[in-house]
Amino acid sequence: MSRPLWYPRIATHSPFKRTSTRFVLKGKRFYESGSAPPPDAPAIPYGPGIPPPLKGVRVLDLTRVLAGPTATMLLADLGADVIKVEEVSRGDDTRSWNPPSAPLLASAPDASKHLPPESAYFLAVNRNKRSITVNLKTPEGLEIVRKLVEKSDVLVENFVAGKLASLGLGWEDCQKINERLIYASITGYGQTGPYRTAAGYDVIIEAEAGLMHITGEPDRPPSKVGVAATDIATGLYAHGAIMAALLSRQQTGKGVWIDCNLFESQVAGLANIASNYLIAGKEASRHGTAHPSIVPYQVFPCKDGFLMIGAGNNKQFKTLAEKILEDPSLATNPKFATNDARVANRAELLEIITGVLAKHTKDHWLQRFTGLGVPFGPINNIEQTFNHPQALARKVTVEVSVSGSELVATIQQKPKLELQHARAGKIKLVAPAVAYNGQKMAIRLPPPWLSEHTDEVDLFSRDNTAGDLTR
Repeated sequence: MSRPLWYPRIATHSPFKRTSTRFVLKGKRFYESGSAPPPDAPAIPYGPGIPPPLKGVRVLDLTRVLAGPTATMLLADLGADVIKVEEVSRGDDTRSWNPPSAPLLASAPDASKHLPPESAYFLAVNRNKRSITVNLKTPEGLEIVRKLVEKSDVLVENFVAGKLASLGLGWEDCQKINERLIYASITGYGQTGPYRTAAGYDVIIEAEAGLMHITGEPDRPPSKVGVAATDIATGLYAHGAIMAALLSRQQTGKGVWIDCNLFESQVAGLANIASNYLIAGKEASRHGTAHPSIVPYQVFPCKDGFLMIGAGNNKQFKTLAEKILEDPSLATNPKFATNDARVANRAELLEIITGVLAKHTKDHWLQRFTGLGVPFGPINNIEQTFNHPQALARKVTVEVSVSGSELVATIQQKPKLELQHARAGKIKLVAPAVAYNGQKMAIRLPPPWLSEHTDEVDLFSRDNTAGDLTR
């Protein structure tokens, strides 16, 4: 039996070697010393990139805010034609979530002059998409969406459960129009259960599904995560589910209804914390940056800043004690010699380590830690993150030039993308996180301004030049 076209080839060896050694310049990391990053490593030996795997796949995007737009942006990055359907006057909620926003060009298209500046939030998760506006409160608007359903491979929506069905655009309605349609519903709590009609908000789900309970310092109130992690995780789950459904349709010829929600995504994301409760009945608590089962594994203050240190096993702790803290007795003291003993005597050990680290600066300790195999890192702000030598070395920026209606991207040694936006000019965005054979997927389109593509003539036609996933 021959393998399907999508079946993965299994590599029998890896061209890479693992190493715990970090690049060092005069005892410091590059972003601590202000020096240039090391020269590029040899090119990856197995070829430049891959063709866009979702080229020819059309995605009808009825989502807004973060979870849904994250999922559809990832599909768009892989080459899908994502048509973002927005409310006529305001569009996606995040268009109005400013400041901050991008500057407005005097040369912005006349049709967009009445719109507010493009918010940084919206720009973050809507690249490679086209925007049209449709009034779903009118029969004419609903008919437009039905025509788009007929010509689409995937529909993604994040309305409250049952809302689109009440408009005649539910799963069963759309399946009658297009039996091969993959219909992905992203909600707060799922399509069934007592909370099915409740709206989903990242921060509420963080609270309700355990994440906020375990986030924050032990002697302080619960805290939310610094970004909408539950929304982002749900978008990733939805993206993976849609890819799986495309493969399923390739086998069965039939569409799929995907039920993805914030609540279950967050419960799944509790990982070992959930397992601790399910297996051992152990209730969780807040530990700040510390780990409940590993010591030392947390942020420590030093003379002029903070360091994250993670001695995850006894060998690493021995190295920490002998070669970094220069107190070999810590590694032989029965109270600290094993991890379970260190957990039992956490407070005493942390006081000792904090006292030693407070004697010297962050740069001093970075030099001492480097190359010894004990996990460590400074607490970087966002500017330092984007100037991190690894961000530079991974070439995660794209230099873009305008060619017709698309953008041609070339990978450069910067940690951001530079796109030419019709209303904002050059904008900088975080690049796609994944490379294929050493090359990231091209950025074809900047995030659209509201209704930018409503009048395009190809919205109701298809050019199925893609492959098996559209058949």
